Amino acid sequence: MRIATSQLYDAPTARMASLTAQSDKLQGQIATGTRITAPSDDVPSWQRLVRLDQADANDTAYSANVKLAQGLLAQTDSTLGSVQSDLQRAQEIAVNAGNGTMSPDNLKALGTELSEILGDLLNLANTRDVRGQYVFGGADGSAPYAQAADGSVGYAGTGEPAAVPIADGSAVSTGMTGDKAFGAMFGALQSLRDALMAGNPAPAETSDAIKSISAGVDTARASVGARAIRVDLESDRLTDAAATRDTTRQGIDSVDTASAITELQKTLTILQATQSSFTKLANLSLFDYLQ
Repeated sequence: MRIATSQLYDAPTARMASLTAQSDKLQGQIATGTRITAPSDDVPSWQRLVRLDQADANDTAYSANVKLAQGLLAQTDSTLGSVQSDLQRAQEIAVNAGNGTMSPDNLKALGTELSEILGDLLNLANTRDVRGQYVFGGADGSAPYAQAADGSVGYAGTGEPAAVPIADGSAVSTGMTGDKAFGAMFGALQSLRDALMAGNPAPAETSDAIKSISAGVDTARASVGARAIRVDLESDRLTDAAATRDTTRQGIDSVDTASAITELQKTLTILQATQSSFTKLANLSLFDYLQ
């Protein structure tokens, strides 16, 4: 019977390599707290982790959009609030200028104040958001309101603004077109201003017209509030979904540290014993082995 020298070394060498790899793996698991470091560790679990990671990536993008939408809706609401304040003062001017007790000079002074309000409203109606887009513009991206040579202001936007995606198959509009938000606001206030600047009292129908416009702004603001609630709910859903995935991931990939340490100690003990045996074997000559 012939015994090749390689036979004496191959088996223990392979055994030590396997034990070393196992100890390295266990040390890596203990250090990282995860048990799956490669697909070969557990193919089904690895595939589940990949799907969880993909869901995380998708929701991270949606979370960024949700935060953007929340900021844009807050800006829209704030701008509409400022418009309401201007309309409230315009309403007061219309009432005071329509009671028949003011002199032409006083009426002109109110007309001057109303001109300043109109200028502020024009700026508000042409507000840009943090992306540089018009809050109350249309799809074309141009300024929604422009002032003509005669001082009249008209809506120039067309189409609907693009919505912000906040979930798979779901998007929210963060602004609205100026014609829907403000209606005939500029026309009504300009007519009142022109009458006052001419020293004439406010037309009887002006106060009711401003009330109607203000009610339309209230409705627009309520719509923005409803959308903000929807976005907040989506934000909560994304937070809950992320927490659920974290729990699932821990159940799949977390390491029982105590068990891993015990297994590592066992593996190192066997490795040490194997190395000791191999050392003794290596010191034997083939003749001594046959004896």
